Formats: sequence, structure tokens, C-alpha cells
Amino acid sequence: MDRFESCLLPYFKTENEKRMTKVIEVNDGLKFDNGMSLSHDHQQDCCESHILDFSNLSMQDFEGLEFDLSNDSFFERVDDFGIRLLPTNGHPVSVPGYGYNNGFYSSNLTLILSGEGSERRYDISSCQDIKD
Repeated sequence: MDRFESCLLPYFKTENEKRMTKVIEVNDGLKFDNGMSLSHDHQQDCCESHILDFSNLSMQDFEGLEFDLSNDSFFERVDDFGIRLLPTNGHPVSVPGYGYNNGFYSSNLTLILSGEGSERRYDISSCQDIKD
């Protein structure tokens, strides 16, 4: 692709192509090439922990996959397990959720999609394997 094409290409993309994004970084969450980030949050009370575990994922898990983050259908909840990320092509990517709790404290777990001055939060409290 020459310089002229690379400058004009974004203007000729369809609306669908503009919404597509790829994972560019995996750590304790995900970072996408459009600047959006996917993470989790739990307001810890005392003696408990509730997380989405991205630690076993790598960039290879996301190779060739594209996601449409413009609506809420980029993931699905899997009760007592975690979440499944749903690309527009290819295979889903599973992210397990774990909780350690004695039953007294909160088991709330939130999925957060943020970037470009916006934030969307999703309750995924039922999407974790909780050990007492």
C-alpha cells in the first residue's frame, strides 16, 4: 500500500469496518487497537477476592480475531464460569472468573469497557467460580 492509499483508506471503509477492532495487548485486561480497554473491578470489603483471570491468555488466542465493541454483544455471560468474548469472526475466547469468599462479604464483579471518554460497566457477579 502506498502513502496515498494509506491516507485515504480510512475514508473509504464501510461503517462496519470502522467498528471492528483487534486486541493489541493482554495483561490483567485487554487493550484494543482503537484505544478501548477491557478490565474488571471488585470493591474488596475485607477477606475476599473476585477477579476475571486474563493471566492464561496470550496474543495467540486473539490472532486474526476482530471485535465489534459498539454494542453489548461482544461478550456473553457464562454463569459459574466467567465470560466468553465473541469476535465477529473465528472462535470465542473464554475468560474464567474466580471468587474467594466466606459468604459474608460482597461477591460483586464488574466488567468494564472504557476508552475515548466513555465507560460501560456490566454486572458479571454470577460469572465466577466462587470458593468458600
